[in-house]
Amino acid sequence: MDKLANALESLKLVSRLKRAPSEHKGDAGKVLVIGGAPGMAGALLLAGSASLHLGAGWTILEMLDPTSAHSVSEQAELMIRLASFDAKTQIASTKPDLIAIGPGLGFSALAKEWLEASLRYPAVPLVIDADALNLIADNPTFLELLLSRNQLYPNQSVITPHPGEAAHLLDTNSEVIQIDRLRALSQLVNLTQSIAVLKGQHTLIASPSYAPVRCMQGNPGMASGGMGDVLTGSIAAIAAQGIRHNLTLWEATCIAVELHASAADSLVAKQVGPIGLTPSEVIMEMRSILNKLL
Repeated sequence: MDKLANALESLKLVSRLKRAPSEHKGDAGKVLVIGGAPGMAGALLLAGSASLHLGAGWTILEMLDPTSAHSVSEQAELMIRLASFDAKTQIASTKPDLIAIGPGLGFSALAKEWLEASLRYPAVPLVIDADALNLIADNPTFLELLLSRNQLYPNQSVITPHPGEAAHLLDTNSEVIQIDRLRALSQLVNLTQSIAVLKGQHTLIASPSYAPVRCMQGNPGMASGGMGDVLTGSIAAIAAQGIRHNLTLWEATCIAVELHASAADSLVAKQVGPIGLTPSEVIMEMRSILNKLL
């Protein structure tokens, strides 16, 4: 049934990100990315690297793992700090233009504290991925907070589940999701009232305001840990820039999905992969393609 969705054609919108000579980092947006529980710091670092390399003015990482919450010498531009238990105050003092939560977040009390604070923080675009989605699936209170937020600030949240996370949200299994992905996508939109990105072969995107579109790009080389974290950081960076460059969260999400898959295809065409293709390589190829499109 995926064939009933129109093909995604969003890269023509990239030109809106072209910067005026007088622009500064404030014009490119402040992105706050939350996650990186013990043993999963890499997920947060990949999302942060994608945000940094795709143009966010600031990328701040709230790291839940105390042993990993220090400067990364090879990526000193990332502002990494230890996530405190006073998440509400920390977010308010940061004043982010966009929040992304989920990469390596885990299921601890601290993870729940940050998810609740993120869902309660008003107005700014919110990207929800990975364990943040699983926490929403497990806790009706979080889903209620998301729905309340979307009622107050429509079209300002995006969820990015893979089939397993989608199954958890919809209380089914991934096989059912994959049998009828368009139906699952519709259910995700109805459940969360968010922009929904159902990842996988020919990733699907829809929202309460937009009909489904299907990404025609991508290849099996993307089936490796960390690719989803890169997509989260990519959506965050493009959407943060879009606030002052006339791009909605829907448009930024569509650009990021198509750019992500196109970069993987470009690398495979250069005989980099598909086997062994890494998320870090995809980030750099995305940056190259993005700049060529400006």
